[in-house]
Amino acid sequence: MTAPHVGRPVTGAAAERFAAGTGRFLDDLGSGAAAAAFVRSPHGHARVLRIDLADAERVPGLIAVFTYRDLTGGAREPLPVLIPHPSLHSPRTGLPLADDVVRHVGEPVVMVVAVDRYVAEDVCRLIRVDYEPLPAVIGIPAARRADHLVHPGVAGNVAARMMQENGDARAAVAAAPHRLTLRLGVERSAAMPMECRGVYARPDRDDRSLRVYSATQAAASLRFALAAILDLPADRVEVVAPDVGGGFGVKLVHPWPEEVLVPWAALRLGREVKWVEDRAEHIAAASHERGQQHEVEVGFDGDGQVRGLVVSFWHDTGAYTPYGIIVPLVTSTQLPGPYRLGAYRVEFRSLYTNTAIVTPYRGAGRPQGAFVMERTLDAIARFLGADRAEVRRRNMIRPSEMPYDQGLTFQDGRPLVYDSGDYPALLDTALTRSGWHDFATRREREPDKRLGIGIACYVEGTGMGPYEGARVQVDTGGHVTVTVGLTTQGQGHGTVFAQIAADELGVAPRDVTVVCGDTRRFPYAAGTFASRSAVVGGNAVALAARKVRDKALRVAARALDVPPDELSLADGAVVANDRAIPLATVAVLANPLRYAFDHRTRQATQFAPDADPDQPPLDADDAPGLDATAFFSPIRSTVSAGVHVAVVEIDPDTAEIALRNYVVVHDCGRPINPAVVEGQIRGGVAQGIGGALYERIAYGDDGRLRTGSLADLLLPTAHDVPEITIDHLVTPSPLNPLGVKGVGEGGVVPVMAAIASAVEDAEGIVLDRMPITPAELWELRQKHRG
Repeated sequence: MTAPHVGRPVTGAAAERFAAGTGRFLDDLGSGAAAAAFVRSPHGHARVLRIDLADAERVPGLIAVFTYRDLTGGAREPLPVLIPHPSLHSPRTGLPLADDVVRHVGEPVVMVVAVDRYVAEDVCRLIRVDYEPLPAVIGIPAARRADHLVHPGVAGNVAARMMQENGDARAAVAAAPHRLTLRLGVERSAAMPMECRGVYARPDRDDRSLRVYSATQAAASLRFALAAILDLPADRVEVVAPDVGGGFGVKLVHPWPEEVLVPWAALRLGREVKWVEDRAEHIAAASHERGQQHEVEVGFDGDGQVRGLVVSFWHDTGAYTPYGIIVPLVTSTQLPGPYRLGAYRVEFRSLYTNTAIVTPYRGAGRPQGAFVMERTLDAIARFLGADRAEVRRRNMIRPSEMPYDQGLTFQDGRPLVYDSGDYPALLDTALTRSGWHDFATRREREPDKRLGIGIACYVEGTGMGPYEGARVQVDTGGHVTVTVGLTTQGQGHGTVFAQIAADELGVAPRDVTVVCGDTRRFPYAAGTFASRSAVVGGNAVALAARKVRDKALRVAARALDVPPDELSLADGAVVANDRAIPLATVAVLANPLRYAFDHRTRQATQFAPDADPDQPPLDADDAPGLDATAFFSPIRSTVSAGVHVAVVEIDPDTAEIALRNYVVVHDCGRPINPAVVEGQIRGGVAQGIGGALYERIAYGDDGRLRTGSLADLLLPTAHDVPEITIDHLVTPSPLNPLGVKGVGEGGVVPVMAAIASAVEDAEGIVLDRMPITPAELWELRQKHRG
């Protein structure tokens, strides 16, 4: 009997391919294609007065130059609002190429197509654009003052206002024995995948079709978007995501201006065109996240139990709202975390600024929510002189209260109901693994060190709909192919989907090939985001594989003349007592043939020995082959959870902050592949450390970008990430057949809050915003002493 593969740290073929350096990324394609480059706005806010192309047009090798005036059809229209929402009362999106006004540094103004990238860049430098600078709105305070407007007609720069309330929170705060107010902030940072964005388009004039390769997280969605904008039948557009070197949300926008312009230019010119983003473009022109300011009022009793929580916050959405209000909506609904709040009221405003757009970045609003909730609980503990962990325990939802309805509407438009979990057990395990209760003794043993310990908890809504699908095929050689519309950016989809299919079909994962993100192979999908792939896509794979398994048993039962319920699948064969038929043979028998192509298919022809002349070769309700497609559409999101504990050591002179230990205890339901789960957690923690201690996208008051390269925008390195202790708690989700929950973002969610708590513990100085640099901490020390 084959041992189950789900639950084991199986290594996949994709990992081996990447380790061998044989990945195939966007820039490995289209070596003979024309190259695109863009002239981009150097201003945060300016009117475009004149574009002078005279010098540029004389450069040998130039193929074409396009401004907004040259665009046609849907390429002249504003890009779509991907996720409209009733609270988004003033949506605005940019044009593929700016027309009269630019609203952030990096906005594309002119597109150049040349024989290669070198020529294209030379041409860009010779194009002179005259601008009239306009007042820039930079930062949330300036947006709130609204001395100037980013968009005419958008009063107060407010794109959206939304409020949700569960109970009368203001009354609960007023009636509570104790009350506190806090002002908290998180600054702007951004995803920095190893591979920047890129798109390569191949038109076919003969049949007016278009194939687009894109480093995207949503190939199927990009296909439909391009078909609509370029006025092509959807079946004439193919989108393929090759190997993609990281995404973290920034490659989820569909389409980006460049994803419209490159295919449009390819159709216009009748030739292949490719664009690959450089790092400076990525920092300026791709999307950012995190920038929010919060005001908190909390009422609580003498035990630290929250009676009411009122949160108002302002979200910096950048110059446009292509992704609607998803980020602040997630913050507002995930902020309560694993806690039972007496009453909760949250209201946010999404504000336009003259900065790059904001779209979901790993965690998608959750790190800000966890920061606010956990800072609030630390403030309560400080006020009461209580243990920070104990205050959290007193507010936690109990396992007996599951499923727990927070009384809010989540980002998928469904009620936010926690499906399963044991939050006190997560907390207890984290305290034990981190040595929380012995930390005072440890600090006494190292009196020359400035040590601090911090704790933070979180929940993460994962596995949202609307659906994902999968096709599972067994060929006549016994090999299994799983095809999904989901893309993969290094999350290990090829490995975990192979494990699921292998267990359902009784084969080894190495006998399963997984194909992702190719609309030629599977046209329908929502995309890879929000920790949903294993939950939604994984269950689709399981359901499709079960269809194939059922047919394999049915076909084998006929051949063996035994009931299907006496058969099983194991070791690549259908087994009945002491007899077995290889799955490859079953695949042959499942496809009645007229022609014999080889010795294997000969037994499936009309003259095969077991053919019944009184029955049709194919049943009326059947289809040939071991081949099935299934979709999984969850009723609502699953909810993962976890607890992080950080130990920091801070230099008493330089205020440099170093992480000594880091502990993660989490629950993502049934883990399919523990190695993949732990990889996701370690990567998330590393990104969280960046957000807590290093990363800050900074603009000047004039809208110029001050952190335009990785020399200014600091990212954590391996040196900055400590050994991370990880422990698992499993409470299977009742919402899907596999019992899984998502894990892709949880690692990053509470890191800022845990590190802030630890730094505060070491220094005795209250932190109300992140990131915190050594210079800022040193200044806080001086202020605290003064």
